[in-house]
Amino acid sequence: MDSISRIHKEINNNGVFNVFWLIFILMILFLLLIIVGLLTYTDAESMATVLQQPEFHFAIRFTLETSVVATLLAVVFALPSGYILSRYNIPGRAFIDTLLDIPIVLPPLVSGIALLIFFGPLFGEQLERVGISVVFSQLGVVIAQWFIAAPFAIRSFIQAFNSIDQRMERVARTLGFSPVRVFVKVTLPLAKGGLLGGIMMAWARALGEFGATAMLAGITRMKTETLSVAVFLNMSIGDMEFAIATSIVMLIIALLVLVGLKMLARSEVTV
Repeated sequence: MDSISRIHKEINNNGVFNVFWLIFILMILFLLLIIVGLLTYTDAESMATVLQQPEFHFAIRFTLETSVVATLLAVVFALPSGYILSRYNIPGRAFIDTLLDIPIVLPPLVSGIALLIFFGPLFGEQLERVGISVVFSQLGVVIAQWFIAAPFAIRSFIQAFNSIDQRMERVARTLGFSPVRVFVKVTLPLAKGGLLGGIMMAWARALGEFGATAMLAGITRMKTETLSVAVFLNMSIGDMEFAIATSIVMLIIALLVLVGLKMLARSEVTV
């Protein structure tokens, strides 16, 4: 009787795992079909035509420039924030964690409205007096991308610093290293893989940002036109060829970023 019960139990367990495999395969097939569908919906001639247009050249150049600047700003804020949250038990830690996660959980459009109010009715006039124009400007694109991307960098940096064996830092301190030298010579090299992964994740998020950018910087062709804005603008006027070609370029960039992240993660594991 015990052996029969075990057989029945094994059959039931295998049935559950068969369902797991089925769901897993369906998910993979669905994602592959979406990607293949996008890639095959246009032809090489249409792609070449779109890629030669001045609007596309502006959109990709402007997107790369603003996303890189936004990512650098995100690193400037994320590096000290991630280190402090990793190393110090500061008062109100739960509240601070929640505050830093707000741009992640908020819909980008809501983030954009909040930024628009901040740089418009609240402090727009004061900023204009010193020559800083944020609303409906290219600077607004950078700020919106930074606002959305920075929390992703902070989260990744916290994990990177947490993964370090702090005994290495303490040993360096006993050898006479100053705190700054320990950070530069020990902490940063040990956390390099995680930090680079966080930077790439923040850059990818800034690269594809649309909602907050549209609300703060507006949707102006050849002025605040990122790749995401270009897709929206051309879809809205029925130019499917331009929108699809631009979407394919964004898909390729996203795949390259993901491959880079996977390679970094694998190199960290092998080390």
